Amino acid sequence: MLATAITSTHCPYCALQCGMNLRPTEDGGVDVVERTDFPVNRGALCGKGRTAPAVLSPSVRLTGPLVRDRATGRLEPAGWEEALRAVADGLRRTREAHGPDGVGVFGGGGLTNEKAYALGKFARLVLGTSQIDYNGRFCMSSAAAAHTRAFGLDRGLPFPLEDIPRTGCVILVGSNLAETMPPALRYLTELRENGGKLIVVDPRRTRTAEHADLHLAPRPGTDLALALGLLHLVVAEGRVDEEFVAARTSGWADARAAAMSHWPALVERVTGVPVPLLREAAALFCDAPTGMVLTARGPEQQSKGTDTVGAWINLCLATGRAGRPLSGYGCLTGQGNGQGGREHGQKADQLPGYRKLDDPAARAHVAAVWGVDPDSLPGPGRSAYELLDALGRDVRALLLMGSNPVVSAPRAAHVEERLRSLDFLAVADVVLSETAALADVVLPVTQWAEETGTTTSLEGRVLLRRRALTPPAGVRTDLEVLHGLAGLLGWEKGFPADPEEVFDELRRASAGGLADYAGISYRRIAQEDGVFWPCPDAGHPGTPRLFLDRFATEDGRARFVPVTHRAAAEETDAEYPVVLTTGRVVSQYQSGAQTRRVAELNAAAPGPFVELHPRLAERVGVAEGDPVAVVSRRGRAVAPARITAGIRPDTVFMPFHWPGEGRANTLTNPALDPTSRMPEFKVCAVRLEPARG
Repeated sequence: MLATAITSTHCPYCALQCGMNLRPTEDGGVDVVERTDFPVNRGALCGKGRTAPAVLSPSVRLTGPLVRDRATGRLEPAGWEEALRAVADGLRRTREAHGPDGVGVFGGGGLTNEKAYALGKFARLVLGTSQIDYNGRFCMSSAAAAHTRAFGLDRGLPFPLEDIPRTGCVILVGSNLAETMPPALRYLTELRENGGKLIVVDPRRTRTAEHADLHLAPRPGTDLALALGLLHLVVAEGRVDEEFVAARTSGWADARAAAMSHWPALVERVTGVPVPLLREAAALFCDAPTGMVLTARGPEQQSKGTDTVGAWINLCLATGRAGRPLSGYGCLTGQGNGQGGREHGQKADQLPGYRKLDDPAARAHVAAVWGVDPDSLPGPGRSAYELLDALGRDVRALLLMGSNPVVSAPRAAHVEERLRSLDFLAVADVVLSETAALADVVLPVTQWAEETGTTTSLEGRVLLRRRALTPPAGVRTDLEVLHGLAGLLGWEKGFPADPEEVFDELRRASAGGLADYAGISYRRIAQEDGVFWPCPDAGHPGTPRLFLDRFATEDGRARFVPVTHRAAAEETDAEYPVVLTTGRVVSQYQSGAQTRRVAELNAAAPGPFVELHPRLAERVGVAEGDPVAVVSRRGRAVAPARITAGIRPDTVFMPFHWPGEGRANTLTNPALDPTSRMPEFKVCAVRLEPARG
């Protein structure tokens, strides 16, 4: 590896995409140094960002292809020609035996825009399969569906982060920013310093909730009832912005009627949040001159996540907190390119530019860019969990890039079983993850500092990650992998390995779509610290703030959608009397495939735990640090008890970063939201047992 100069780039982890500089070191690696000129983080970085170069070390990452020896069953080193040919042969054999949909493709929310675009194109053109989705389906698909339903367009934040400290009140629902996006916590601190109010909705008193003016701790799975109860109070107390509702929305009458059936006493019984706190929250939000609601995985990762987010959007619309400066609803996207990853073709039902795969005009536009007949493009396929559940049955071979579903998928033991049942599995990754360890072929690919490409942050800001290092000799980029496979499968053209060439094609494919990147170029991104989409031409300034003049619906009005509370897919009972909810800790990231290889991060967060209230611990008979078994209808996980009064007595929390016996997703419920197909990670019924010995 060779570094020659300081390189300005972005963190490889969450959707803040914090700016950082990489400085070359004498041993040929890089150190992270502050990049104070980037407005999102102003030089601040969390521990994951500071230690990101550690995963570049050959001692922790893959440095050459691996092919499984059929005689020994072990993964053995192989050359690139052998490995690529093995993948091409495995995919070809499966197509010939089971048809195009016998082959699946599973992507990741950490892939750059160029990779996501090329992977979707590869699936639909080279393989001809409809069976493609990605792990971003597990991230914010419910918010995306609700955003599109209400506003006609989905972008995580319709305003830049810099607007948050200037609003009057923020309701933060199901987000622990202090641990998941630490550099963003300053926006909430500045909000309060400016006189604004912060309301945090979370069943745990997290480090973020400690900063709140008001903390509401509902029972997991009841956020929908809570939002409807607040809207009920807004109506009952005469706080509706009637002028805004009349001028800029439609469907209010039905949404109001639905909310009025959720009176405060009922909402208190359902959520556990006392009526006085409900009234205080409504007053804080409505008395402020402007306001925002920001949601994250808490309300979204539910079998009713789309309706839950929709209820919070209805609250914004009824109070005039949308389509105005310093007001609105936003979703805090999780993965590094969770936004761009779903805009350009990884999602089962979408084509580049946020075009719908079943829209004839959309198919015609993209097919023209690709130089194919629109009728040759497959239709929509299965969502992420449904695709994983079909492995070894309808889908017999899988190409997987940038994801680790053995740890991150719901009902993970079942997903692991399905992966093992495949006729053929190929994985492209930077490390030998738990999923890669099951593969027939493992392809080692470059990392963030070894390649150039774009990502789209939670603000909708398209950014350029720059290459700072020459990758190890045995490693190739994902684009080079797709280029090589396409050639072996008969597509000599159409899959360039140069990222800027891919991005220029993406711009053409997205032109005229909702996520229009046509006016964005590498040079422009570099000059402007990123460009906000939509940006339809080179003369367009980009769009940091959406919906100020009109919403993206046909008539320009935001749409109220009437929703009513319903129970979680799995309620507690005598056998499983406790609710499990899952989440993250500050020193690990997602499935932990990379962060678990960094000594400093492991020292801070060495393994899983079960967080529970002292009363529940006493009832179960466990003390601090004792191993406790958490059992659901899908399996059993064991981890040390962490006892705190900062969680509801009827709820336990587990982080989901680890494999093995402490794997939280062994327990979680794959029940799907009917619209977004998001699994219900955040709510399932469990029982607790001492696990001594």
